[in-house]
Amino acid sequence: MNLQKILPGLLLSTLLAIISQFLAKLPAFSALGAALIAILLGMLLGNTLCKGSRYEEGTKFSEKRLLEYSIVLNGLILDIVIMREVGIQGVIFIVFQMILTIVTAYIISRKFGFGKKFSLMMGAGNAVCGSSAIGTVAPILEADSKDKGISITCVNILGTILMIFLPILASILYASETFPTSALIGGTVQSVGQVIASAKLVNDSVVEMATIFKLIRILLLVVIALAFERLNLEEGKSLFSPKFFKFEKKEKRTKVGIPWFILAFLFCFILRSTGYVPSFVLLWAKKISTQFEIIALAAIGLRVKFSDILKEGVQAFTASLLIGVCQILFALALMKILFY
Repeated sequence: MNLQKILPGLLLSTLLAIISQFLAKLPAFSALGAALIAILLGMLLGNTLCKGSRYEEGTKFSEKRLLEYSIVLNGLILDIVIMREVGIQGVIFIVFQMILTIVTAYIISRKFGFGKKFSLMMGAGNAVCGSSAIGTVAPILEADSKDKGISITCVNILGTILMIFLPILASILYASETFPTSALIGGTVQSVGQVIASAKLVNDSVVEMATIFKLIRILLLVVIALAFERLNLEEGKSLFSPKFFKFEKKEKRTKVGIPWFILAFLFCFILRSTGYVPSFVLLWAKKISTQFEIIALAAIGLRVKFSDILKEGVQAFTASLLIGVCQILFALALMKILFY
């Protein structure tokens, strides 16, 4: 880790987080909340005064690492009762939502003329956890950097749109009720940071439960990656050709594992469930986690580049928007079937 490269972007993200929390206390901005203010300020400055490459490493660190640390601390904050509230129906909801998203993303991307590898990365990115999922399956698919870059850009921008839109939709459909709002956000929005940001626009209860739904998706990334490894990626052949069923030995295999922060989160969650964690530790875990979240959200805003939308072309983003619409429809239908 090069501190000199990270510092400018980290300090800028921290400064925006502080300003956002100050503005959120003012009557004129209180309705927006610190989370949304941080994202909007980040997007504004990231595309104007602060769009230089000197902030790149720091904002990347803030978005990725600080959110991971925040998730770990959430293990000390979450109550086991919330896990029980998600229940087996919540797990079934996530599994079907992921399967439908992957299949639909693949079909839509192929209809728009994209290759198998790009289409599968779009499926994984939208179904699981954004760019992290794409980064996991890309080497398994042996995808080139161009397809990887475009898919990450599409998924991140779609996630930003859903991040802001879904809380509004949930307020209309469910009056921002905790469980359905959490399921909609946690089961649909792309990256971990975007889920937390979106849930923050509602309330802390939604943040807690939406995080659980999201973590179930991340845990299933291992299953998705192992399944992708068996697919036949030759153009003109079915994905489920003999390669899928024949477990031949390969000279080189890509290791697939559960992300470290998920394991750390589970450890902290189990530790919290014992009841032996002092109350002051829980209090500080909550405070630090909240600060990390808002700093990371400011960084996410700084990393959203309007020029990327224009650069990558209309086709890719049209396909991406269609995938997003389907994700929302699937989530609403599954929630109707399973929960109501």
